[in-house]
Amino acid sequence: MDWTPKTRLGKLVVEGKIKTMEEALASGLPLKEPEIVDTLLPNLEDDILEISMVQRMTDSGRRTKFRVTAVVGNKDGFVGVGIGKASQVAPAIQKAINDAKINIFKVERGCGSWECGCGSKHSIPFKVTGNCGSVKITIVPGPKGLGIVAGKVVRRVIELAGIKDVWTQTRGQTKTTTNFVKATFDALKKTVYIKR
Repeated sequence: MDWTPKTRLGKLVVEGKIKTMEEALASGLPLKEPEIVDTLLPNLEDDILEISMVQRMTDSGRRTKFRVTAVVGNKDGFVGVGIGKASQVAPAIQKAINDAKINIFKVERGCGSWECGCGSKHSIPFKVTGNCGSVKITIVPGPKGLGIVAGKVVRRVIELAGIKDVWTQTRGQTKTTTNFVKATFDALKKTVYIKR
């Protein structure tokens, strides 16, 4: 894939000085170009979670746009969530996917379940809670073979992160898909920040 990088991180990736996504995220440089993610994670999958119409009243009348919530992940520890808006659906989808790539991060996986204790990376290392708006979600590590006990939207985000066994508990207006996804994303981010 040929692209001319505009940022320092992009140039380092093209020059071959940064070869993995872990190195790119650890470099401390801002991730501004989706092409960096395309180069370092070629097996990335994307999924559209919601397409909704948003209207705004202006002097010239109603302005209608489409808002798309997308998730990207490689099912091996990397996941990102993004939102895109445009007057047509196709550009909104592309914007959302690019936004998700820019927001990608590494999820810490492990076996935090007291029932299992196998030591393999099939779940999360400990219980985490995420918030967005009125939505609060708690993700609890589960034993091997449990699967993902969660709603459809959350299951997709957790699957793309490469986590196989967890329980989830939610509170608040889970019908607001965007907030629901952001709360899940917030919870998964905490697997990295909190060190036991």
